[in-house]
Amino acid sequence: MALRQYLRRRIERLRPYPSLLLVAVPLAVVEPLKVAIVFFAGSGHWITGTIAMICAYAVSLFVTHWLLRIVWPKLLQLRWFAALWRWLVAVWKTVSAWPRRAFLRRRAPRTRGLTSL
Repeated sequence: MALRQYLRRRIERLRPYPSLLLVAVPLAVVEPLKVAIVFFAGSGHWITGTIAMICAYAVSLFVTHWLLRIVWPKLLQLRWFAALWRWLVAVWKTVSAWPRRAFLRRRAPRTRGLTSL
């Protein structure tokens, strides 16, 4: 636990661009590794490939999430990053609202052809 706290304090002292680099390095290592694992699994080693893929996803998810939680305030100090993040959130909200709108449109009562009594 002391090592994790020590690393956290050191990471929190970084400036914005080194913080961005710190997040990008694990992603730059793990993502090509996942492609290599797919080729490895495709060559007949599907059990080993599956285990390796699960481990690669776990490391990618947990390490990147831990780092992002620490450096997020620093990343938002970068104007271009903050603007890109706001744009991505807006796109996500728009796209995620599509199924809800389609469902509500389908469920709307049809009044055409009805006569009042």
